[in-house]
Parts: sequence; structure tokens; C-alpha cells
Amino acid sequence: MKLSALVYEYPPKIVGGLGTYAAEITRKFVLTDNDVTVFTMNDDAGSLPTREIWRGIEIHRPLHIDISDSLPDVVAEDIKKWGMGKGIQWFSKILVYNYLSAAKLVNELIRKEGIKFDVVVAHDWLSAIGGMTVKKEVGLPFAFHVHSTEKGRTLGNGSTTVSNIELHAARAADLIVTVSYAMKDELIGLGFPKEKIQVAYNGVDPQKYDPATVTAEQVRKVRAMYGIKDDDFMILFIGRLVGVKGVDKLVMALPHILQKNPKAKLVIVGLGDLQEYLINLVKATKMSDCVKFRFEFIPEEERILHYAACDVAVFPSFYEPFGIVVLEAMSMQRPVVVGAAGISGMREIVVCCGEEQCGYHIDPNNPSDIGWGINSVLESDEKRKWLGKNGRRRVLSEFTWDKIAEKTLELYEQILKR
Repeated sequence: MKLSALVYEYPPKIVGGLGTYAAEITRKFVLTDNDVTVFTMNDDAGSLPTREIWRGIEIHRPLHIDISDSLPDVVAEDIKKWGMGKGIQWFSKILVYNYLSAAKLVNELIRKEGIKFDVVVAHDWLSAIGGMTVKKEVGLPFAFHVHSTEKGRTLGNGSTTVSNIELHAARAADLIVTVSYAMKDELIGLGFPKEKIQVAYNGVDPQKYDPATVTAEQVRKVRAMYGIKDDDFMILFIGRLVGVKGVDKLVMALPHILQKNPKAKLVIVGLGDLQEYLINLVKATKMSDCVKFRFEFIPEEERILHYAACDVAVFPSFYEPFGIVVLEAMSMQRPVVVGAAGISGMREIVVCCGEEQCGYHIDPNNPSDIGWGINSVLESDEKRKWLGKNGRRRVLSEFTWDKIAEKTLELYEQILKR
């Protein structure tokens, strides 16, 4: 197949899990003899190439033009509430990226250069307008990937405009691909056409995320960076520091953990709106000696080392459509504790009982339940090793990018046949 894909983030500009997903799956598409052309955002300075070949993938990054001054006259009231500064400017960048990408794909690549694509793919609302436009202009089958929803991300406090864009794209699409059955249920509840929705999980590269590639010295250095001794327990959280990730409840769970495991240390790595709140929370609860912050987006190589260094990885999200970080930790043979209430793809990833158990499900609203899950993991070295081995075995069986790419291509082929 010849695929055109619109995705907001793509290497070297990666913000979160969407960028990782897009990079990995498009690479697998190319390695199975498919052609992929990606349209993505340039950086703020416009310094990235506007057209290049990277790892066999053709990438287009339109140069931004600032339309923010004209937007207040034409955008909805709930977008205006984002503010005339960064909010409106960011929304203007999204619109310009979508329109310029669609125009270049339709007018230059298809009409002028005569390239014949089979499918146009758009990821989340951030690229949905471009996908809808391409379908309308040239009639390409449109696959709309939904990795999360505005309502879910904001716990119901988001933008009606963004939610309407999501729903409009869903109705225009020939196929809706989402990342878990929990998400499928959410989309149906939001009015997405049930008959169009298919599930294809995210994946991980188990050769890259392999505990055998990390040395004992590398592990020691990471732990020493946070002042964690050999006989201490390192509890790791990596992710955006926002409300839906439940990291504040994880901090509140620490007293329950310390009662049974006084040598436990919590390492929190990431960026987000809760940084100042988390600092104050730790000070107020007098747990500064037990909580180590690193307010950075760390590169993948360092992330792998952090998984290798920890004793348990914890992701107590309130809303998590999938959760690639869980797969990364499992692939690194680490036990995991995950939020399993509400919309939780992690509930589908992590086996919480039986012979194949690889972690624990907890109620992310309840700090004592989070503490119970972590304490259960920390009971013994043998238990942690058993859980870790089961986790990696599950990744190898169900969640490699090869398997995920194959399933996704099968879904695209179905709309081509129709």
C-alpha cells in the first residue's frame, strides 16, 4: 500500500506517546514493503527540513505562518478562553499545519506529481481536519486513529470545539482505529459510529527494551543519581505530570508504603502543570527524603536505564487509553502497578492474577490501594522476578511492533476492499 499519514508529532519532534507510536509503526510499514509519506509539524523556529527521506519514510513539515491575530473573529468562544497568548497561537499552528499539509498532499503530490495514494491516515483531532479535507478533495479512504479524546484527557472539562472536530472526523472516516477496548466503549458512548470502530493496540520494541542490554554499572549510576542505595526500593513514575496521570495520589500513597517498606524511595520523572503542586505536597507531608523529582522529558536511552534501575514501575492513571510506558516497563522485565478504574487500556495490558500475572490493578482514586499494590510487589525478590519475567513474556507474545503493524495494515486493507 501507499499510505499518506498526518500526525502532529514525529521525530525529531516528540512530545509523548503519539510520536513514539507514529515513528515505530511507520517504520514497520516500510519494512514490509509499503510506502509511507508523513505530514507533521515543523518546530517553532521552522528549522527542520520541509521535505526529506528518513529511514525510508518521506516526511513533509510545512513552514508555519502566524494567523493568530485573525482567529478571535472566527473561532468559537471556548477556544478564545485558551487565551490570546499561547492558547490561540497554538490553535492557529494546528489549523495552519492541517490546511498546508492537506493542500500540499492534494495539489502538489497527487495532482501535480501524479502520486497515487491508497489511504489517508490522521491521528487524533490534531490532524483530523487535514484528513477530512483530503478525503473530500480526492476521495481517498480515510482512516482516523483516536489515541485519546478531549473529554477523557480533561476529565470532562475540555473544549467543545475539539470534541466536535473529533466527532466530525469520526463520521467522515471510513475506519476508526483506537487503542483499546476500553477506548472503543468510550467512543461509542460519545456517539462515534460503532460499526466503523476497530481496536489495534500499541506496541514496543523488545530488542531495544531488553534488560540484557543494561549493565549493573549503568543501573548503579542511575540509582546513585537519586541517592538510592542497593538495599533501597526504587519506585518509578515516568510520564506527564498532569491530573489524569494520578501522580499526586501516588505521592499520597507513600506513607502507606513506608509503613511496610521504610527504605522505599519514589522517583518522579516528567514535565507538567502539577510540578509546583507536587513539590508543595511533598514538603507539606514531610517526605522530601523519600521523593526524588526530575522535571525533564528524558530521552529514550535514559528511560530504558531508569526502567532497569527500578524495582517497580507505577502508573496510577485515572484515564489512560493505552499506556505505552507500561509496555516499556514490562519489556524491561519490571513488575508494574497500574490504574484500572474508568477508561484504562492498562487494565487490558496487565495480567493481575493467575499464572501469567505481571503486575497489579489498583484504584487510582485511593492512595491506600495504590500502596497495597506497590507493597504487594515489594514482598520478595522472587515475586518481583516472577512478575517481571511474565511481563516480558507477554510483550513478546502480544505487543511487538511487528504484530501491531500487521494488524493495522489488515484494517486498512479492509476499507480498500470496500
